[in-house]
This record gives sequence, C-alpha cells and structure tokens, in this order.
Amino acid sequence: MRIVIAGPAYPFRGGLAAFNERLARQFVSEGHEVEMVTFTVQYPKVLFPGKTQFSEAEPPTDLRIVRKLNSVNPFSWIDAARYIRRKCPDMLIVRYWLPFLAPVLGTVARLVSRKGRIPVLCIFDNVTPHERRPFDKLLTRYFVRSVSGAIVMSQTVLDDLRSYNAEMPAALTPHPLFDNFGDDPEREVSLNHLKLEAEKRYILFFGFIRAYKGLDILLEAFASSETRKSGEVKLVVAGEFYESDEKYREIIQKNSMEEDVILFDHFINDGEVKYFFSACDLVVQPYRSATQSGVTQIAYHFNKPMVVTDVGNLASMVPDGRCGYVTEPVAGKVGEAIDRFYSADPTNQFADGIREQKALYGWEKFSDAITRLLKSAER
Repeated sequence: MRIVIAGPAYPFRGGLAAFNERLARQFVSEGHEVEMVTFTVQYPKVLFPGKTQFSEAEPPTDLRIVRKLNSVNPFSWIDAARYIRRKCPDMLIVRYWLPFLAPVLGTVARLVSRKGRIPVLCIFDNVTPHERRPFDKLLTRYFVRSVSGAIVMSQTVLDDLRSYNAEMPAALTPHPLFDNFGDDPEREVSLNHLKLEAEKRYILFFGFIRAYKGLDILLEAFASSETRKSGEVKLVVAGEFYESDEKYREIIQKNSMEEDVILFDHFINDGEVKYFFSACDLVVQPYRSATQSGVTQIAYHFNKPMVVTDVGNLASMVPDGRCGYVTEPVAGKVGEAIDRFYSADPTNQFADGIREQKALYGWEKFSDAITRLLKSAER
C-alpha cells in the first residue's frame, strides 16, 4: 500500500513530528511505501511562542520527507495537493491539532479527496484546542468536513468530533509508546550527564510549558509537601516556556525553592530525553486540561510511575494505584499524591502495573486501527 502522511516532520521538532516519523517507520516495517509531506512554513515567526521550530538533529536517512506546505500561502496548498495526487497513494493521513492550520490542511484534503478520489484520514490530537480563540469552531468545521475518517486517541476528542460530525467513521485507539528516544541508561550515567546530585531523588515535569499544563500547580504542591521538606527530593522542570516564565519564577522565589527546583528551561532534544526520564523516580503531569499525552507514553517507555490529574484521557492511561496516582488538578491533592509515593521506597514502585499497561500501547495496534478504518471509510 502507498501511504502519504501530511503534517509535521523533520526539519521541524517536537512530539508531533516525532510521532509522525515513528508512524511512518511502522508502516514501512509492515511493507508499505510511505512518503511524508511537511511544511516549508508551519507557523509564521510572529505566531510561534518558542525560540525555534527546527530540529538541530541530523536528517533521518530512512524516511522520504518533502517540504511542500506553507501554512499562509494558498498557492502552496494547491501545489502540495497536486503533488500528492500524482503519487496516487492508497490513502492520505493528515495530522490535525490546531484550528490555525485548518485552511491549509483542509484545502489539501479536499483537493486530494475530491479530484484525486483518494481516501483522506485524519489523526486528531485535538478537535477543541486547549487555548481557545475566535473562529476556532468555524475553522475546525471546515477541516472536519474535508476528511472521510478519523483516528482519535481519547474519548474526549471523539466526543468533540461527534459535535461536528456524528456519522464520520472513527477509530478510538490509544496513543502508542514513544519508544524512539533510545534505551534506558543507568541512573548514574544520567545523573552525571545532567550534573545532578547522586544522593538526591528527583521528580520530573517534562514538556513545553503553557498554562494548561499546570506547572504552577506542581510548584505550589511541591512547596508545601512533606517530600520537599525532607530535603531528599528535588523537582526537575525540563522544557521550554511557551509563555512568560514570570509567575513560575515568582512561586519558586516566594517559597525559597531556588535550590529545590532545577530548571532546564529549553527545548529538550530527542537525544537528551532518555537522561531526564532515567534520572527521575516519578513523572508528574498536573494538567488543567488534556486529551491524551505523549509525555505519558515516554514515561511508560522508560518504566516510570506517574502522578496525573483526572482530566481528559489521563486517568484511563494511568490506572490509579497500578501505574501511579490519579488526583484532582489542585496543589493540595497533587502534593498528597507525591507524598504518598515517597512515603514508601520509590525504587520499582508500580513495576508490575507499568509492565502490563505499556503492553497495550504497541505501534502495530495503532497502524492496524488505521488500516481497519480505511476499509470502513471506503465503503
């Protein structure tokens, strides 16, 4: 089968590009022919909150990636659609996560499906964005009407999709493991690499920082926790600020946590991810809102227990008391969960539950769900 995947890929960085590339490799491993069509311009600089959109890594040599899509240039949309039609794929898979990209992705999908009669499926990370803006619904409706089938990774996203199209064929299948960040190094190796003290224990907050991720909740929770007062545990924050860091630094200063909170306030390149997860005992996701989370699936890959909040699909991905703890998105409750974890020996806590749960998240299951959805969409 010939497959085209349209969305983020190298040279763009981040979880969506990593996911798309890993999915492409999965299809290739199954004997399919895969090409990826990505952006020349994804976000105009004025709209991008980070320092750079681009990866510093070497380009992948095992994937075919072409750059055709300019999010603000309609002529590129037509050109990209023509390019995809000439490839005559058996399906086009589009990645949707933000209404800003609905015009480019929706137009390409329409031109490919209507003129090329090629099935277009979409992997929806979100239907309703975490941070809402005017015209979101109008743009999302335009995009949803351009595709013939949907892959969603949480019930929340499926429910949102049904508010736009109640009849669209859809597959609900969980976010697969992020197993593309390498093997788990020895803890001592990771601590040395990150220049962390070997005699301390570490909690990890990982990923870019925006209000809905709830880092302020975690900082307040850690400040008043018995775990922090013991002096044996530190909090590592690893990720780039996608908003002002002022309120977070104020919480740290207000609670005299300069020595207790270690900031790696930059984008963590793929080659560095393993060291952060290897060094920590516990991954905390104090989100105010969520659908699914790639961070959860990195934690599972590195066999790490988690504290997550009961929002979106996180509670079903991290069974309470089996793979960690599920709590309310308020500082006091998050702090109690952290203290509960550290009241026992953190070594190998929840190991059996994590091993059983992570077995549910194979990439072959995800690719199979897409293949089965294609058959439904073609009927």
